[in-house]
Amino acid sequence: MGTTQPYPAGEPGPESPTPPVPTVSPTPSAPSAPSAAPASPAPAGAPASSGAPTATEPEPARQTRSLRLAGAAGVVSLAREFAREALRDWGWLPSVSEEQRAVAEDVLLVVSELVTNACLHADGPEELRVSRSGKLLRVEVLDLGDGAPALATTRRVGSPGGHGMFIVQRLSLDWGVTENPDQPGKTVWAELSGPSAGD
Repeated sequence: MGTTQPYPAGEPGPESPTPPVPTVSPTPSAPSAPSAAPASPAPAGAPASSGAPTATEPEPARQTRSLRLAGAAGVVSLAREFAREALRDWGWLPSVSEEQRAVAEDVLLVVSELVTNACLHADGPEELRVSRSGKLLRVEVLDLGDGAPALATTRRVGSPGGHGMFIVQRLSLDWGVTENPDQPGKTVWAELSGPSAGD
């Protein structure tokens, strides 16, 4: 049987073993959301997408030339030469292919027919306008006459004329008549397509 040994006041007794400190197990964290899979690389040769909207190609600016014809002599020849010079400056002449030559001849023929029509039915043309936007060419002839040109339904044998607007219709993508809003008269116009790319 053990005996109790007293110790003087103020003196520590024999060192007792330190009680174990309870350990706290870390709380298991919630499973993290799966990370997005890396985007697979684009196939070779495919354009890379930046995600931003692509800018559209700006429309080509319209180039317009005008020639005053009121009171001039030989207006058909003047108009053809004016149109020929415009085609030359725009690179449609001199022709480098059969198609380009045919397009240039169609433009000059439409110019001749519209100016001639104004001479016959509207006391002569006031002005010729030739404009270009990309591959589209527009011919306009302004006059002070009333009414509008129309395709003749009948033609007397041996009589001159009567086929000019048929030629314009056949050679043009579109044609029509616009009444002048701020002065008497009208504008007769026709639109033609340029040569194919590469020609």
